[in-house]
Amino acid sequence: MKNQLVASILNEIADMLDMQEVEFKPRAYRRAARTIESMAEPIEQVYAQGKLLDLPGVGEAIAKKIGEIIETGSLEYYEELKQKTPVDLENLLAVEGIGPKTVGLLYKKLGVKSLEDLQRAAQEHRIREIKRLGPKTEENILSSIELAKRSRGRSLLGEALPIATEICDRLKVVIRTAGESGQLEAAGSLRRMKETVGDIDIVATSNHASLLTDEFTRLPDIQKVLEKGETKASLLLTNHIQVDLRVVEDESFGAALMYFTGSKDHNIALRKLAISRGFKLNEYGLFKGDQQIAGRTEDEVYKKLGLDGIPPELREDRGEINAAMKHQLPSLLAYDGVRGDLQLHTRWSDGQQTVEEMAQAAKNLGYEYIAITDHYSRMPIVNGLNEQRLRDQMNEIDKTNEKLNGIHILKGAEVDIAADGSVSEDKVLRDLDLVVGSIHGTFKQTKKEMTRRLISAMESDIVHIIGHPTGRKINEKAPSDLDFDELFEASKRTKTYLEINASPQRLDLSDANAALALRSGCKLVINTDAHNQEQMKNMRFGIGVGRRAWAEKKDIINTHTLEDFKKTLKNG
Repeated sequence: MKNQLVASILNEIADMLDMQEVEFKPRAYRRAARTIESMAEPIEQVYAQGKLLDLPGVGEAIAKKIGEIIETGSLEYYEELKQKTPVDLENLLAVEGIGPKTVGLLYKKLGVKSLEDLQRAAQEHRIREIKRLGPKTEENILSSIELAKRSRGRSLLGEALPIATEICDRLKVVIRTAGESGQLEAAGSLRRMKETVGDIDIVATSNHASLLTDEFTRLPDIQKVLEKGETKASLLLTNHIQVDLRVVEDESFGAALMYFTGSKDHNIALRKLAISRGFKLNEYGLFKGDQQIAGRTEDEVYKKLGLDGIPPELREDRGEINAAMKHQLPSLLAYDGVRGDLQLHTRWSDGQQTVEEMAQAAKNLGYEYIAITDHYSRMPIVNGLNEQRLRDQMNEIDKTNEKLNGIHILKGAEVDIAADGSVSEDKVLRDLDLVVGSIHGTFKQTKKEMTRRLISAMESDIVHIIGHPTGRKINEKAPSDLDFDELFEASKRTKTYLEINASPQRLDLSDANAALALRSGCKLVINTDAHNQEQMKNMRFGIGVGRRAWAEKKDIINTHTLEDFKKTLKNG
């Protein structure tokens, strides 16, 4: 949790300095934050070893501030900046198209401090009067505010899951130390692998409930203990995530886990089913009259209701109960079911590790193959490869394949899809194993234009995979409006695969769109788009999206062996 706390504070400092139009410093804070976000080891361990200055982007001044955060949980400099920045910076920055400098300008010119202030200023057409902004910016702000409002109070799955895992691990130590075999598991939307999480729910059993709640309310990085009782406690972390712990009896654990995992609609449907069969279902168990007939495990409850066990990711009341009744639930893609990651970036463009380091990490993760897909672009912002540099990289991949056993590196590239749908036709791209085509700019096109743009790229004989098809960034940027029927038809016709991008900021295709694609007969690919070794572990989030879309192994092309995968590619 310290890594996230430190990175979050450094990023917020950068935003506040940007708002004040301080030069150079914001970039330094963001670079240090990126380093800490991508670290596998705890930042407090690096601090204890006296090695903060060994981290890329961490100089003496920032190292001193990191030390203060680790030792005290806060930072005086950060609190001083907040006093000088009397605006709701976090929620204002959630509005697409607004950066810290624009927030500063809006505050200075119009006194905007909140989303409500911003919406009022846009509706009253006062933003267009500001010299650096204008009518178009005002229009974009107004259309993006609702997305920002919906995202308030919700954290990305990729932020919440590591925190929940760390808390659960700490509490499991308490259970083991007490010499008992109690159970403990995170529930809620987190367990359903939903893309955003409102809060974290943890369900446990223990004969020493007070020991658990005591340890729970002594966790690091607590902003406030909201409630503490014998079997229930609730707290707010410094990153504003609420965490709730409930300790139940052994015979009720399955029922409680089911209750706190299912969506509201799923739980209502289950309760109606129970009533129709003469039972009563709640978080304490399944009852016939006053007698509990099931509740110790989830499967026990489902079985008594005449259902097959329903995986947590499907519990959204989207037909899963009827399928469970008819024994027609899918055999979901396993979390270890992917054999290769087909969008990875290295130091050749904007990644942080070498080809060999990424390949070694993939081997350690149990992959059979990967594709290195650095940006092939003349965009200097991503240090895009030109033809000669790509050929040099291809030579390096050949040498690395000769050196490493147990993993095969495919030669690839990520190319930009231009506004007219064209992609580079450079000969070197035809010598690659695969090409990912992605849109990285000009998003304000019509639905028809954006759809035609992607289909044009699919119809080229260069592109094998469409990366992050809608271009969304969760809580930041709305997805492009697309005609999915046309897109899915083109995917099948051209044998070009749509990606579920596993980056927690993207998860694109979404679960809903991925489900539509599968029902249309499309095959998909799940990639991490990782820019360092740690991000390669994000594959679980992409697989979670696939499972929520009812995907089976046969639906995802990178579950195939390397030989079979190559056969799936057009021109392969």
